[in-house]
Amino acid sequence: MKKKLLLAVNGVVVFVALLCVWQAVVWVLHIPPYILPPAIIVGRTIVTRFPELWTSFWISAEAAAAGLLGSIVGGLFIALIFARLPWLRRMLFPYTILLQTVPIVAIAPLILMWAGQGLFAVALVTFIICLAPIIANATQGLISIDTNLLQLFLMHNASQEQILRKLRLPHSLPYLFVGIRISSGIAVIGAITGELFAGSTRVGQGGLGYSILYAMAQLQTDYLFALVFAATILGFSFFGHRQDSLTTDSKIVSEIDFLERRVGTD
Repeated sequence: MKKKLLLAVNGVVVFVALLCVWQAVVWVLHIPPYILPPAIIVGRTIVTRFPELWTSFWISAEAAAAGLLGSIVGGLFIALIFARLPWLRRMLFPYTILLQTVPIVAIAPLILMWAGQGLFAVALVTFIICLAPIIANATQGLISIDTNLLQLFLMHNASQEQILRKLRLPHSLPYLFVGIRISSGIAVIGAITGELFAGSTRVGQGGLGYSILYAMAQLQTDYLFALVFAATILGFSFFGHRQDSLTTDSKIVSEIDFLERRVGTD
């Protein structure tokens, strides 16, 4: 508890120090507000335009969460197929890795043409950018089970469904959580990138990415910084969710290691 409190205090102190440096640099160098607004003006903008920021924040959060959830479900489903059909895995698995190398900004306009503007298109962009880590890690977890454990199940005449449910799936959970942590870290990036192309069906209203473009077009630099700050908070919220799953990962890994050691000594 004390360690968490100390980390929180250190974070607040560093944040306040950075704000002071920011404010001092603007005053000393006489930087125009349309290039770099003072921290005080940005803070005032956050307060006065908080309802707009809050709306944009939740639109982006919904798109990122929807795309991440879809990638978890779809990625695990594909991983189960790959684990069940090795010949299909050898044929298609390299293309799932190739999917991660495709620049999302290159295919976002195509998604806009196919799916139209709005939340669905943004969630689809997030889904595509988050899918590959889920498939790769879940597949690795499903196929990398210990041979002794598999032989133990076969000795007791376990069916393929029982092996999947009681051995492969539990063993794959730490790998799956690693994939989820990676994907949750890039889900916000995918959502904001998608919003740059397909953020809204109404002028002036949309997620953080669309609002950033709108503020830039209107030369509202102070509001632009406020939006960047909101996007940072959203990214940290997803990052915090990733950190919370570390305890679950450790418990699962410990249980699996204990079971493997027990089988090895039998």
